Amino acid sequence: MPDRLTWLGHATVLVELGGVRLLTDPVLRGRVAHLRRHAPPVPAPRDVDAVLLSHAHRDHLDLPTLRALEPRPPLIVAPRGVGRTLRRLTGAEVRELDPGEATAVGPVRVEATPAVHQVRRSPLGPASGAVGFVAGHEGRRVYFAGDTEVFPQMEALRPLDAALLPIWGWGPSLGPGHMDPDEAAEAVALLAPDIAVPIHWGTLLPVGAERRHGHLLRDPVDAFAQAAARRRPETRVAVLAPGEAAAL
Repeated sequence: MPDRLTWLGHATVLVELGGVRLLTDPVLRGRVAHLRRHAPPVPAPRDVDAVLLSHAHRDHLDLPTLRALEPRPPLIVAPRGVGRTLRRLTGAEVRELDPGEATAVGPVRVEATPAVHQVRRSPLGPASGAVGFVAGHEGRRVYFAGDTEVFPQMEALRPLDAALLPIWGWGPSLGPGHMDPDEAAEAVALLAPDIAVPIHWGTLLPVGAERRHGHLLRDPVDAFAQAAARRRPETRVAVLAPGEAAAL
């Protein structure tokens, strides 16, 4: 199995590394609450070895998508505070990690990294954690940021072969805990990956928002590619369509 990254839309990426298939924040339905998918539909990947779940917001933790994976994922790696709910609602094995902690998925080492992102699954619900992940195998390292602001400690995650970086969101504005295209380019400069794959763009918009804000399905990725080329021209920006893969 070749090492590669396949973007499936929003923050969902199939990471194939060392013969292991890792799926990040799987959201593959046509509608999630008030958000409608505008990217082309893609089939759910089969035979996933583990799901890497960065946090519990509904555009990242989508229970119907998790339940639709075939066969059911044998393992979900998640931030501390969401394991009990995930075990009860999916029946999967869940390993909760704090930043700096790691677990093994076959020969791949998965380490949780910090993320600057406040999480409540519902407005009055309890707070829970947010993390990113670095998956490593035989010196090859892939960083999945989840949702986060830029933070100076990103530089400590080097060296990286690839970084999966959120460059926008799902609406006309961004709140705290996210990166816009310029901030994501700043992250590229800190992380210095060989390849940067923009994620968290071009997929979801609130129902009825396409007429006024449809440009947000296209504009952020062009702005990111241009800003990243200025900030760190050595990094190759791999802009993928849903279902398209980049080799590592």
